[in-house]
Amino acid sequence: MTDQTQTVLVTGASGLIGTELTRQLTAAGHTVLSLVRRAPRSESEFTWSPSAGIVDYHLLDRVDAVVNLSGASLGRLPWTVGYKREILASRVESTTTLTRGFAKAENPPATLLNGSAVGIYGDRPGERLTEDSPRGQGFLSDVVDAWEGAAHSAPDGTRVVTLRTGVVVGPGGALKPLLPLTRLGLGSRLGTGDQFWPWISLHDEAAAIVHLLTSRLEGPVNLVGPTPASSTALTSRLAADLDRPYALTVPEFVIGGALREAGHEMLLSDQQVVPARLLADGFVFTHRTVDDAVDALVATL
Repeated sequence: MTDQTQTVLVTGASGLIGTELTRQLTAAGHTVLSLVRRAPRSESEFTWSPSAGIVDYHLLDRVDAVVNLSGASLGRLPWTVGYKREILASRVESTTTLTRGFAKAENPPATLLNGSAVGIYGDRPGERLTEDSPRGQGFLSDVVDAWEGAAHSAPDGTRVVTLRTGVVVGPGGALKPLLPLTRLGLGSRLGTGDQFWPWISLHDEAAAIVHLLTSRLEGPVNLVGPTPASSTALTSRLAADLDRPYALTVPEFVIGGALREAGHEMLLSDQQVVPARLLADGFVFTHRTVDDAVDALVATL
């Protein structure tokens, strides 16, 4: 595939990342089609049912690349036993449905950019984590391992990239519950606040995916900002930009007691993840620090 414009099929196109990705792809001259789980509302939408393993593999003959962002939200709490099954199944089923469609297509897409997450590294205080680091332990690590395994079941000849995304600094996603609390003056240090949060601005998340469309990279790519930052660096900057106080601390035992596994894995895990492969591939970040990313977010509110 050359650097010419492409036809890109996106799942999860209406989500936080998918919406910005669609905007950037369109602005760059690419044609964007999307898979939806309802009746199509435009000529660019096509119905699929990942839970039933149904996708029109003839559609895959028409596209150059697929970006799969489908998966149940991690922000829906609590993580009950049933919802944990849904978190796993929604990711593996959607990915498997696509890779089986690739296998049936006469001229399958050359590229699959598949959702993934830094959760694969687990809680790793004191370590600098690159794509070469081994997987960690925990529920999210198990989920991401299975998710990436499903992506790599794509047929030979398909370039597969797994997008190991961190905390996306945008108006939704992981920051969705923090924004209203901070606006109410309840911005808080979470635990010690010293734990590294792998962050990336919404703009750079989408821009990195666009970059990877025409890259030669394969395998895992960390989609995180180039300057590691603690959770306190992010949450305190958010409070400062919103001109709200930042004087509270939520102890670890409260987070663990209220949110249990989800609290430990999403809020308290220490992950100093670096975008080693993305930087080596020449990607240029617009927002190089967490302050830059939070400032850009607040400017849009």
